[in-house]
Amino acid sequence: MRVILASSEVVPYSKTGGLGDVAGALPKALARVGCDISVVTPRYTGFGKNHGDVVSHATGEMIFDDLSVPFAGGMKYAAVWRDWPDGMGGAPVYFIDNHEYFGHGYIYGSGNFDVERFAFFSRATLELAKRIGGSPDIVHCNDWQTGFIPAYLATVYARDPFFARTATLFTVHNLAYQGFFDPNLLPKFGLGWPAFSREDYERGMEFRGSASAMKSGLYFSTAISTVSPKYAQEIQTPEFGNDLDGFLRWRRHDLLGILNGVDYNEWNPETDQHIAANYSIHDLGGKTACKRDLLEKYDLPVDLEKPLVAIVSRLTQQKGIELIAQAIGRILETGAYFILLGSGAESYEGHFQHVRDTAPNQAGVYFGYNNQLAHQIEAGADMFLMPSSYEPCGLNQMYSLKYGTVPIVRGVGGLDDTIRNFEPTTEQGNGYKFYDYSADRLVEKFYEALMAYYDRETWRRLQRNGMREDFSWERSAHNYLNAYHLIVDQYRER
Repeated sequence: MRVILASSEVVPYSKTGGLGDVAGALPKALARVGCDISVVTPRYTGFGKNHGDVVSHATGEMIFDDLSVPFAGGMKYAAVWRDWPDGMGGAPVYFIDNHEYFGHGYIYGSGNFDVERFAFFSRATLELAKRIGGSPDIVHCNDWQTGFIPAYLATVYARDPFFARTATLFTVHNLAYQGFFDPNLLPKFGLGWPAFSREDYERGMEFRGSASAMKSGLYFSTAISTVSPKYAQEIQTPEFGNDLDGFLRWRRHDLLGILNGVDYNEWNPETDQHIAANYSIHDLGGKTACKRDLLEKYDLPVDLEKPLVAIVSRLTQQKGIELIAQAIGRILETGAYFILLGSGAESYEGHFQHVRDTAPNQAGVYFGYNNQLAHQIEAGADMFLMPSSYEPCGLNQMYSLKYGTVPIVRGVGGLDDTIRNFEPTTEQGNGYKFYDYSADRLVEKFYEALMAYYDRETWRRLQRNGMREDFSWERSAHNYLNAYHLIVDQYRER
């Protein structure tokens, strides 16, 4: 099975969120189970030393500087770099290097130019495929930034014998970001008007008079996947479908949900080099040292008996930050500590700074992103809040489980798939879960967790329940490989 995975961000080279984690870890796991997979991503340049929550660097070697890409009514060119992040036997990462589109010191911008950048990347990915090996069995596309790849294959390359047997899988990591653009740009992208408006249900990439790169991927791909089974169901409903639910119900037979995994080489308290002390399910002693270290880092009084509640998150409505803002007073009234790592809307940052200023002995904040501190929070916290309004998959709840940090989540998307509410009578479950989008429900679950916290035997059982969970990428990789085979077989039978 020869696979090309295209993504706008790939850890450790570029990251703004969970997509980068997935695109960095899944190919390695697929290579380990025998898949011939290559990764393609832009080579972003022009960054200063600090750039918000974006981590980006490029490495490897330039393998050629003359990739020809038909685009904008002529021919544009790109250099191509290659790196082997997991050794020569793993999945190579290829970088599309074009200063005009990727040399501005950011990963994502906005507006028509941002869509143009990734239309170029999509076309360049297919031209690169012809230069790095045999025909791919499948091109695995990820979110709107690669949504033009299925459209190019279905139109521009429809009669190209190199891609005659190539299927596409389009994975939705977050349906809310759709890559809208002016349809008058389609000729510049090398796509004709038939790609915009098709004479069947929900036409092409047209979306209410505009055009959508997300819709392009959803319409033209052979199959669609999401990053959790629950999210695959949710996006077919008006509440979570972002006005695409009707179209997605139309394609429901081509839609599947595969839960993301966790890279336990990176996120494992037994081996984590970022934390104050290592520990395991058999010996949790090191977690106390990590809690002490975390309190000291946030300049909080060290009282190891008090529960430490944490969030690591973008400060957005999607992440349920407004619920935490509404609940924080009642959480602090119990004597608990609260710490935050994240950045986002000024209103949220201002609110939590005020919390810190009015309760300096209980609350600590760090605005921005710090990978080392994220590890230290997972290791040192007792509870982790994720009351998302929607959550396609989520990774921090899975990190928390591994570190013996109890998640308190809202039961949406991947949070519902991974967290089972703890029942003290049976001692089954790995966290706390509520469903109504309500600060009151969040506080109720926090109070339940607090009762368990002060019963040390019950709390240890709950921690170990979580630490036993296996959300490794190996499991997910087998699911993806099975899906690839099924998609390719069905495509070639048509």
